[in-house]
Amino acid sequence: MNEVEIGIIGGSGFYQLNSIENSEYIEIQTPFGSPSEKILIGEIKNKRVAFLSRHGMGHRLNPSEINYRANIYALKKIGARRIISFAAVGSLKEKFAPQHIVIPDQFYDNTYKREKTFFENGIVAHVPMANPVCPYLSELSYKVIKKLGLNVHKGGTYMNMEGPQFSTKAESNAYRELGFDIIGMTQAVEAKLSREMEICYSSLCFVTDYDCWHNEFESVTVDMIIENFNNNVENMKKIVKGLIKEINTDASDCLCANALKYSIVTSRNKINKEAYEKLEIVLSKYFDSGD
Repeated sequence: MNEVEIGIIGGSGFYQLNSIENSEYIEIQTPFGSPSEKILIGEIKNKRVAFLSRHGMGHRLNPSEINYRANIYALKKIGARRIISFAAVGSLKEKFAPQHIVIPDQFYDNTYKREKTFFENGIVAHVPMANPVCPYLSELSYKVIKKLGLNVHKGGTYMNMEGPQFSTKAESNAYRELGFDIIGMTQAVEAKLSREMEICYSSLCFVTDYDCWHNEFESVTVDMIIENFNNNVENMKKIVKGLIKEINTDASDCLCANALKYSIVTSRNKINKEAYEKLEIVLSKYFDSGD
């Protein structure tokens, strides 16, 4: 298998990464099905990188249809120790203006149609999610983006709605009343699954609109999202290069990389063979095969 060090997930409008050198697309199958798209692997700044289009090329998958488990598992399978996830979001606060970048440190998961854990059918784990993003990756991202002279905010709560419809005004105002900062449809489940796979995860959110609460701005539309996201394509390329250049690929000492140490509650002798084999990629660190 072609080992990589860093995984990059592209969201709406970010379907390709042309800056990868010596690149090739590979197909990966997982015990949880197929990822959204073939994975592009190669090198950036002499580091091995994988790029995955979350919605697939041509944006074929709505947020509820994405196989998040297959996406995260596939990146783990090829060796990714850190994931940088890009997304388009709506703003629920005046200060987070369109074309600003927000690096959230919290998620509120309001989704209900998605598979959100790898641990089921014979094995149970409860990973800590009080701090759902990697502090190292978030801090590094902030420094790199700030150095590029871009408008960036560190911290904030990402409200993860189900979608695919946008908010009603009543919903948008309710989210604001609850104190949420930005709104999107994809990031919370990725963060949870990355933690279960012991992968460091950080979300970089590009604000494209004010959802529909702001009386002085047009309510969100697909055209608005894509236009504002496309306006930031060159900035995204600069951010990727800057982050890859600075990132420390050794995540062994990070709490994210050891999230399962005290989280697996099922006794080894009670984990059936099928359950173990599906998750051997992380379980072998803590249990032998039992064969």
